[in-house]
Formats: sequence, structure tokens, C-alpha cells
Amino acid sequence: MYDTDKFIWLQGREVWMFAMLYNQLEKRREWLDAALHGAEFLKKYGHDGNYDFYFSLTREGKPLVHPYNIFSNTFACMAFAQLAKATGNAEYADIARKVFDRILARRSNPKGVWNKTVAGTRPMKDFALPMIICNMSLEIEDIINDPALINKTIEECKKEVLEVFYRPELGCMVENCAPDGSLVDSFEGRKINPGHDLEALWFLMDIGVRQGDKSLIEKAVSISHSVIERGWDKEYGGIFYFMDRKGYPTQELEWDQKLWWVARIHLVAFQRYGVSRMVRLSQPPGRGAASPQGWKMERLFPRTQRTFPMLEDVG
Repeated sequence: MYDTDKFIWLQGREVWMFAMLYNQLEKRREWLDAALHGAEFLKKYGHDGNYDFYFSLTREGKPLVHPYNIFSNTFACMAFAQLAKATGNAEYADIARKVFDRILARRSNPKGVWNKTVAGTRPMKDFALPMIICNMSLEIEDIINDPALINKTIEECKKEVLEVFYRPELGCMVENCAPDGSLVDSFEGRKINPGHDLEALWFLMDIGVRQGDKSLIEKAVSISHSVIERGWDKEYGGIFYFMDRKGYPTQELEWDQKLWWVARIHLVAFQRYGVSRMVRLSQPPGRGAASPQGWKMERLFPRTQRTFPMLEDVG
């Protein structure tokens, strides 16, 4: 241990992970206890009283950074929803609903009073929020118990991902764009994050399974191909962390790193493709070079095995 500060993203993910394992893998008491321990800490110290969750806390729970980051809310929401399923605890379900309401209320201005940019000079909206709300909506729909709201939220976010941030002429998504959906010629406006794209496409495949929408699944698969083609390092292999849509140098000095989570995401995305076709759409996944399975076997999987052997079982 080299630091004791507690970041809400990680606390929320910890609660979600142990509750999910308890719900879906095995009813181990130690997993449930770990989730409960984390949730009680989050309930007592994690938010400002209005269910906006801080970014980080001291070890004992004193707030360090204001709740400027809406993703603290998204991970807390999913955590309490998953734990409510594990325990049947109405209080945890109620917290998940309240946090979900706060996310929707903040969606058009996520940082609110903590936004450091000057309003009106170069307004932009980011891809990450509709992406994660797609996933969150699937996670919590049975806790929210409002099908109309969930369906409306999913359709709005799906439209944002596919019709605003996805740019067919680029073969990928942009991380930021103007409020009207137009491209912005700046570091932030030109930023591409292939790992984020693949994560969103995995979520869209899950939505396609939920809706029985074969065309959505196939579209997500097709875009996955183009994202990997664009993001693939043709000299050394692997997927770049960040790229510039015009090919300029990026603001991020770590742009050419090959991160483990990006490797994991592409394996999960193609695993989702196979499951969605075989289990829900009654069609076997393709095996040709143009199929995700071909991509996985011929290029992605061998390199991931060599570079990140701990991820071998994910695919």
C-alpha cells in the first residue's frame, strides 16, 4: 500500500464486482460481506447529501475532491443496484434510483458549478457519458422498474453514440464534439480513443440482445472492425491508447501505450458478439477473416496472449 485515499470510481466498482459475483457466480458470504462493507462506506461518506458522489475521499471518509465527476455517480448507481439484487434491501434500491435521477438531471451539464471551462467559447459534449449510460441502464432496469424511462434513456443514448459521435468517414467515434454534433478542430475535438469505442460497441451488442435487434448487433460488429483497423499499430501490433483524427500529435504523451484494459475490452466485445448470435439470435458466429472471430484468432488474440497472458481466459 502506497496511499490510502479512496476514489469513488474504484469503491463503486468494488461493490458492484463482489455483489455481481455473489449474484451470478456463487453465493459466497465473503463476497457479499465485502460488497456490504463498501456500500455502507459509500452510503455514509461517499456523497454530498444530494446523492452526488465525491471524486475522492480520505481513508476515514472525509471528502477530498468535489462531486464534479458524474462517473462517480454512474459507478455508485450500478453498485447499489447490483447489491439490492443480492440482498433485497429496499434502501439500496432506493439509493440506486435517487442516484439515477441525479445522473439524468445532470446529463446536459455534467460538471455543473465545477466546470472550469468558460461557457460559450468552445462548448463541447463528450462521448463517455452516453456510452456509460447505455451500460448503466441495462444494469439497473429491474431496480428502476420504469420501462418507459429506461427505454427512452437507452434510445437517446444509442442515438448519441451512433448518430452523433460515430463518424462513418472516420470509421470510429470522436471523444468530443460540439453540442450540435459538428466536429471541433482542437486537441479535444480531434481525440480518438479506440478502447472507448470498443467498450461502447460491446454495450450496444448487449442492447441488441435485449431488444432482439440483429441489425444493431451487426452494425456494432462492423464498426468494431473499422475501429480496430484504424487503431491497430501496424508496425508493432496492438491498439493505440489515443489517436488524433487528423493524424496530428496528441495532447496525451501516453498515446502509444498498449493498455491491458483495451486488450480486455476487445476480447469481451468479440465474446459478446459470439454469445449474442449463438444464444439469442440462433446464428453461429462467422469464422472467416472478415468476421470478429477471424480478427480475434488471426491478429488480436495471439498478441494479447503474448503481452497480457493473465487475460487469456477472457476470450
